Amino acid sequence: MLRCSAKRGGNKAILVAGPTASGKSGIAAALAREINGVVVNADSMQVWRDVPTLTARPTAADCEKADHRLYGFLEPAESFSVAKWLDVVVPEIGKIHADGKIPVVTGGTGLYFQALCEGLSPVPETDPAVRRHVAEQIAAQGFDAFLKDFQRRDPSFAFTDPQRTARAAEVLEQTGESITKWQKRPPVKKTELDCFGIFINPPRSVLYERCEKRFDAMMREDVFSEIEALLAKRPPENAPVMKAIGVRELTDFKNGAVSRETAVERAKQATRNYAKRQVTWFSHRFKADFTIEDDKIETILTNVLHFLS
Repeated sequence: MLRCSAKRGGNKAILVAGPTASGKSGIAAALAREINGVVVNADSMQVWRDVPTLTARPTAADCEKADHRLYGFLEPAESFSVAKWLDVVVPEIGKIHADGKIPVVTGGTGLYFQALCEGLSPVPETDPAVRRHVAEQIAAQGFDAFLKDFQRRDPSFAFTDPQRTARAAEVLEQTGESITKWQKRPPVKKTELDCFGIFINPPRSVLYERCEKRFDAMMREDVFSEIEALLAKRPPENAPVMKAIGVRELTDFKNGAVSRETAVERAKQATRNYAKRQVTWFSHRFKADFTIEDDKIETILTNVLHFLS
């Protein structure tokens, strides 16, 4: 179970975790307003600058309620990882504490919460030259051939995801050791926090309905301008931002590969699948001090104030 382990009286933080469309952004903003807090992003898709609608970044109304940090600050071609998020979030939390405020860390990326609370295995960041070399190999061989060859060189690596495979190949090339060996080493923590974990977990039927309604609302926004602006920057095919739900589906529609209805339904299905995976992760690996099915801020605030007192 995941839990921040710090002595009472240490640096306090509120964690608001949950699946997409659970209402956690609004809850985090309302909490921050009530407790002299600052909302800090813990969502791997909301760090990208060009897709605020498709990644459901906090609304203008949310941002009026409270200060928000680490949203929309990266260009699509920039590399980013859990380790790099930890490198920016720890100093940000330090600044918030120094200002006498409470960080309200919120998002749907479970590994971000895990890294913040438990630390990370000391897998080294790879040099840009190594990353370029591996990318060139993948482009020259094609991913399937590269994966087959890499699995012969590192039989312990069991994944087939392109991003994970590239990362594992980079680590092997730079260090001479498998990434699986690095990951078995004890995690290293970068901060000690006294945390109160909140898990927003609506009933599945409610969650799926919210997912669909939210995507319908996105389609009424200017999402195609977002996609055009993103693609104009020519991000690599394996860039993390390209995994934002809706990017590939709506690009296929724009290119005439599928109908609008098919693209929307595929994106909605992808959203539901993602929400289900998030619920499973948080249910098993996030140790919540408080779990709630709705967004009644009064109930949540009572528990948070008790923790802070």
